Amino acid sequence: MKKCNLKYILVEKVHISKFKSSYEALLNYDMLTVEHNDLVLFRLHWKNVEVSLVPNDRKEKYEKGTMTKSMTSESSSEEKSEEHMDVKLKHCLAYVLHTSGTTGIPKIVRVPHACIVPNIQHFRVLFEITHEDVLFLASPLTFDPSVVEIFVALSSGASLLIVPTSVKMVPSKLAAVLFSHHRVTILQATPTLLRRFGSQLIKSTVLSTNTSLRILALGGEAFPSLTVLKSWRGVGNKTQIFNLYGITEVSSWATFYRIPEKILNSTLKCELPVQLGFPLLGTVVEVRDTNGFTIQEGNGQVFLGGRNRVCFLDGEMTVPLGTMRATGDFVTIKDGEIFFLGRKDSQIKRHGKRLNIELVQQIAEGLQQVESCAVTWYNQEKLILFMVTKNDLVKDYIFEELQKHLPSHAIPDELVLINSLPFTSHGKIDVSELNKIYLNYRDLKSECKLSGKEELWEKLHHLWKVQLSVLSLSEDALKIPDESLFLNSGGDSLKSIRLLNEIENLVGTSVPGLLEILLSSSILEIYNHILQTVFSDKDLTVSKNHAMKRKFSDATQEEASGKSLHQEAVVPLNCDNESNAFIALSRGSQILSLNTDRYLTKLGHCPSTYSSDLNSQTDIQNRESLSTPPLVGKSEDPSCVVEVSEEDTPVIRAEKMEFRVRWRSDTGKCVDASPLLVIPALDKSSATVYIGSHSHRMIAVDLYSGKVKWEQILGDRIESSACVSKCGNFIVVGCYNGLVYVLKSNSGEKYWMFSTENAVKSSATLDPTTGLLYIGSHDQHAYALDIYKKKCVWKLKCGGTVFSSPCLSLIPSHLYFATLGGLLLAVNPATGDRVWKHSCGKPLFSSPRCCLQYIFIGCVDGNLLCFTHFGEQVWQFSTNEPIFSSPCTSASEQEIFFGSHDCFIYCCSMKGHLRWKFETTARVYSTPFVFRNHNHNNEMLLAAASTDGKLWILESKSGQLQSVYELPGEVFSSPVVWESMLIIGCRNNYVYCLDLLGDKGNEVQSLEYT
Repeated sequence: MKKCNLKYILVEKVHISKFKSSYEALLNYDMLTVEHNDLVLFRLHWKNVEVSLVPNDRKEKYEKGTMTKSMTSESSSEEKSEEHMDVKLKHCLAYVLHTSGTTGIPKIVRVPHACIVPNIQHFRVLFEITHEDVLFLASPLTFDPSVVEIFVALSSGASLLIVPTSVKMVPSKLAAVLFSHHRVTILQATPTLLRRFGSQLIKSTVLSTNTSLRILALGGEAFPSLTVLKSWRGVGNKTQIFNLYGITEVSSWATFYRIPEKILNSTLKCELPVQLGFPLLGTVVEVRDTNGFTIQEGNGQVFLGGRNRVCFLDGEMTVPLGTMRATGDFVTIKDGEIFFLGRKDSQIKRHGKRLNIELVQQIAEGLQQVESCAVTWYNQEKLILFMVTKNDLVKDYIFEELQKHLPSHAIPDELVLINSLPFTSHGKIDVSELNKIYLNYRDLKSECKLSGKEELWEKLHHLWKVQLSVLSLSEDALKIPDESLFLNSGGDSLKSIRLLNEIENLVGTSVPGLLEILLSSSILEIYNHILQTVFSDKDLTVSKNHAMKRKFSDATQEEASGKSLHQEAVVPLNCDNESNAFIALSRGSQILSLNTDRYLTKLGHCPSTYSSDLNSQTDIQNRESLSTPPLVGKSEDPSCVVEVSEEDTPVIRAEKMEFRVRWRSDTGKCVDASPLLVIPALDKSSATVYIGSHSHRMIAVDLYSGKVKWEQILGDRIESSACVSKCGNFIVVGCYNGLVYVLKSNSGEKYWMFSTENAVKSSATLDPTTGLLYIGSHDQHAYALDIYKKKCVWKLKCGGTVFSSPCLSLIPSHLYFATLGGLLLAVNPATGDRVWKHSCGKPLFSSPRCCLQYIFIGCVDGNLLCFTHFGEQVWQFSTNEPIFSSPCTSASEQEIFFGSHDCFIYCCSMKGHLRWKFETTARVYSTPFVFRNHNHNNEMLLAAASTDGKLWILESKSGQLQSVYELPGEVFSSPVVWESMLIIGCRNNYVYCLDLLGDKGNEVQSLEYT
């Protein structure tokens, strides 16, 4: 108050005592006799007391600055006053207000006369205001456009119309007052305030042929689309329409653009956005890229300012003249014209892609049946479209129309019909009120009960069609056959999760085991499962065989018969340790070293003292006989910092390594499996990569040359990653036809086939002590296989589809399985008996990963969960989207790495605390791989892939970006790194081997293998 040299203040009677006690040390006052509506007017007399004009936390810094200033010469002070605007100068400030916080953090803004006067002067000329004009005070006094409205009117001799709030709240009454009773000529408003009139009233009154309105200036929010704007105008309307843009921090408006009459009168559909236009008097507009450089073309953030167009924010005491303020608004420049893209906080990540929610609102508003609408990103997890319709519209029709105009990642999760949009006192959409409306809507929806099985069947059909986007088909085409499978009909894992959520909302409860049924069974079986699980009335269940057996049409009679289940091996293979010592690497930095100790001893090196044959990356690569020369070079600049721009383009200040394709091998179809790399201890130059693809092919490729050693065609697509047997003579892989294939590692010849009752996407895990192999199946069972005796040792029903791969702990002796029913199981690997189980509540696509103390697993609910080996949950770490990526631990077991559908790669401590996170450009489905950089202080690096095909190399301790490389296709495979080579599969049908090059472009690897 002292800062503004406040002379008078109105105080409510009930707060007079509090006012007096609070300010008695600072001021004297006279209580005048003027009273109105329980308000008392005080005249203030400030005492000669020094008042702190800055917040406490800045006081010390300010006092130091004051002392420094007092020591400067008079001449420098005069010079400073010329180059700075000083809040303490007499008559500096015009007014003080708070920003609303709807587009950022609320701020105190103190506006100098010199900043706001140019606005008033320019609008008087631009709108050609005369004493005959009537301006409506549409903005409240707490919203800075009100200052423009008031003083443009007063300085021009025009009339200013002020109406009670009660009238503003009723659109029909307000329209009558403005355009019938008082014939308003100038209206400055937010688009939301205009929309409240409704399209019919806008067309018939506000923008009618005979309207009194001469000027309509819309600002404060994104401008409506031209299609919508033209639909609001009556035939022959002559109102001039302006787009205004500005921010309170550079009060009030910064740019203007008049929509040309030619465009407004055109009958052609116009999808062009409306430009921001031209700077107002004294205003400077700049567009800067992510590095802060001004650009003349392309995308960037708007900065506003001007020599005298500066305000004081929060505790600022002086501001340099010409200061430019960041707006948080992103635009694109095309041919010198600036077009609004959206606010920074309107840019969201959804399904791995960047989305501007204002675009969704504009498209929805452009639909003929829509009166007005708003879009919110509820709890950063659901896209909700609120809609006021012109008639009783069916939601299905809206979804059908939206799917024609929007990409799949922009389709709203929910559509909520409302009578009118709530708005704030500033005339903007009230998002908090919309969230309350949605909560009430969700609660009411959960209370709706199904009337019977017929309604469930109909609603299930409807939800099925919505998720598969087939509502626009003819009635005959819309009929869903009872045997239809969701995945075969165009569904995928994300759509399955959305369908699961919709079904559970419909029945009002969770449905255990439903996701695996959705992924593997027909719509009739899904329906029966819901009836059996949710409804106790057994008569509701349709008679149907629920066995989830698959037709093995592509398998041979021998493969499908299952006769080989207990068949003895005719020719036992040589399992001699000496002739088959090897190292095997697979996704997630899993390294298996078998039968190698005697070779290390012969070479004069002591083997690891770790009791298990399951060695970490450190154990392997610290052994001199198995280590390689320095892995990668690193630039001299140790401060490589990565930024991710608003468009999700990584900005690399100092790349530390590069990629070069060593070889690639065509498999014929998508490669979603991850590579298995087997390196013989005696002849590392014969290292082999084993990987399968959707083409049914399983291939063995020479690591160094890329030459295909053998190829085997299996019965169906392969998504399972291969596993090596204890002796090294066999490769084990699961297949979509329900078979587990055991192939000879040197030739690919089929040695044994074990039949399950559904697809096998799980990858096998080897027990190095017994030689048993463990694997899961979509038939909801886990299996222990003895491939030498060609028999199944045990079979365990897991209570849900086993999609992921099992994890073996030697101490304690536990085998861990995860199911799509949300169960984490600990099993005795010798007997198959269940030790304990934990229900995580949501599906588990991620594979469990264990270390000495804990087990980790990612969940579809976005949480990484940590358990002890006794089944007690220790902690959970939350991300914003589902976790399909499997966790990977560091060699020291101090950090854990994983990816999320929220596009981040995370590093957490073993206590569940975030160490760092790195934003990629798409969902991270694959499992990271930790490896050592011997060339730079034993630095550990991390390789990871995002689904858009980008490979990321990060420094594992800090998350700093070392390099990025883009493959020409989507990636769901996980990388494996050996020496300076990274191997990974891609959905462009190829498996790639990439050399990691040092900072000078030199390949850093062992020369003896080149």
